[in-house]
Amino acid sequence: MTTPRRTGTESSKTRALLLDVTERLMRNEGYAAVSSRSVANAAGVTPALIHYYFPTLDDLFLALFRRGAEKNLERQRRVLTSPQPLRGLWESSIEPTGTSLLTEFMALANHRKSIRQEIAEYAKQFRRLQTELLASRLEECGIDPTQVSPTVALFMIGVVSRGFVAEDMLGITDGHTEALALVERLLQRFETSAEAGSEP
Repeated sequence: MTTPRRTGTESSKTRALLLDVTERLMRNEGYAAVSSRSVANAAGVTPALIHYYFPTLDDLFLALFRRGAEKNLERQRRVLTSPQPLRGLWESSIEPTGTSLLTEFMALANHRKSIRQEIAEYAKQFRRLQTELLASRLEECGIDPTQVSPTVALFMIGVVSRGFVAEDMLGITDGHTEALALVERLLQRFETSAEAGSEP
């Protein structure tokens, strides 16, 4: 009978440092730059310490993804219960720092099944949470939910925002200024409707 391999605790400061370093490498150089050796070099530790906390590279990637996903779930709750849920959702969707990291994870998912399954599971959780919270807010924003359902609104915001971020990363900006201005006009219109509806 084999003894289970001992690993470092999740609350360890060293573990948090290794995740921070991995995140920085992914943002700056892409997921392909992440290895036990590169993380160890950047953190000033030995590769053996990486394996103490994360037995495999997949374990390291999954821990980093889960940490960010849990933070994003909490942020989504705050955004969708705020006075301006659509604006908050849009602004968080086009925030480049988080989106660039998600883009790396999406690319990584093409090569690692465990990452793909994890992203899919969290995506479903996000969509369920967003749909539940947004369902009660659309009418406040002057949107008829029988014409534009919460799932459609979320899908459109997600697709458009990812398009902005992806093209911007490539240096493609044609039409972005005009499209952003259109989104701003729509948000102002919906926010005005919501404010008018909340007046006594």
